[in-house]
Amino acid sequence: MRIAYFTESLPPLTDGVARTFTRLAETLNHHNIDFRIVSPALPLDAEPWRGRVTHVPWVPFPLYRYYRVGLPPVWKLEKMLNDFKPDLIHVSAPTPISIYGQNYAFRHKLPSVVGYHTHFVDYFPYYGFGWAVQHGWNYMRWFHNRSQMTFAPTPGAMLELVSRGFNDVQLWPRGIDRHRFSPNYRDEKWRVERGLKKTPLLLFVGRLVAEKNLGELVEAAQILRKKGYKFKLGFAGDGPYRKVLEAKCPDDLYFGFISGDELSKIYASSDIFVFPSTTETFGNVVLEAFASGLPVVGAKKGGSADIIHHKEDGLLAKPYDGVDLADQIEWLLSRPERAKKLRAKALETAEHYNWPAINGRLISQYELLIQSHRPNQVLTPTHHSISVKRHRRPHGHHPRKRLVG
Repeated sequence: MRIAYFTESLPPLTDGVARTFTRLAETLNHHNIDFRIVSPALPLDAEPWRGRVTHVPWVPFPLYRYYRVGLPPVWKLEKMLNDFKPDLIHVSAPTPISIYGQNYAFRHKLPSVVGYHTHFVDYFPYYGFGWAVQHGWNYMRWFHNRSQMTFAPTPGAMLELVSRGFNDVQLWPRGIDRHRFSPNYRDEKWRVERGLKKTPLLLFVGRLVAEKNLGELVEAAQILRKKGYKFKLGFAGDGPYRKVLEAKCPDDLYFGFISGDELSKIYASSDIFVFPSTTETFGNVVLEAFASGLPVVGAKKGGSADIIHHKEDGLLAKPYDGVDLADQIEWLLSRPERAKKLRAKALETAEHYNWPAINGRLISQYELLIQSHRPNQVLTPTHHSISVKRHRRPHGHHPRKRLVG
């Protein structure tokens, strides 16, 4: 089986899409599945699959320059793909390189699938394009329905897409590396050096942009501080909203973009993870926080609502509501014994999200799609060697879709 991928996000970018493709590449390598990735991002030499990436030119996305939009050098890609002879095309965003990938599949009578990673249309109102939301969904539906299948990361995202007319939506959740994120990384010396000692640290990890609903987090912090609660906010990430945060919360901690052991240490050395974003399709950082032993306060909308079990491993606040977000954080700050129980449960939840099993299920679906597209072709099974462990069904799980992990 040979798979060709098209994605804007790979390392050294640090967003959830880049992390997802890193783990998928590791699974493919482990099972000796040949693949190529077309991307405007080029991983560092340390990545063992860097040689499988075809680098393409790009332009920055006008509204946020962190995003790269790949431009397809047609002759270069035609030669690479013709030599590679893929069995399936997997694209990731409604951009020129992904549309080129779909067109290549059409011309060569190959199946193609789309990974749904980002609620792009939900971003529109934050950039003054609220009037274009319906047009955005129409475009997204057109793009996704050009392929045979769409993979969504949560049951909630699946239901949203199906309700909007997307065809054949399947579940491809995300996993967590339990070795990379663990309470064992907690560092009391690190806390003392930053003036924390016994002061609770409320952590946010992600891009510092308006669509992460950081305005509600600032509002919640102001409410709690007026009530007399002592704590620090910590922001791991960067972006255009950082200036707003620094102006409104000048005494809090700003770590910038971090990764590796330093990120693991910051997670484990925090006390509560606060993630008010309503625009997540999954929320990889929620799992990272769980695996680090942190209870999470998230929004009851988007990917977080599918992962967090309210008052079991975290709390869910009303979306777009800084007052309710403050109430949920206060519930944890004022109940240290209950917070301790939530931390233990958070670690249990993280165990249900196993990358090899999750990506093994994706590979199995690839095989079925290729086989149905070419009924006379016999594929060598790769998924039977993957150990699949069943767990309790995650909160919000769609009854007809089984989560592997």
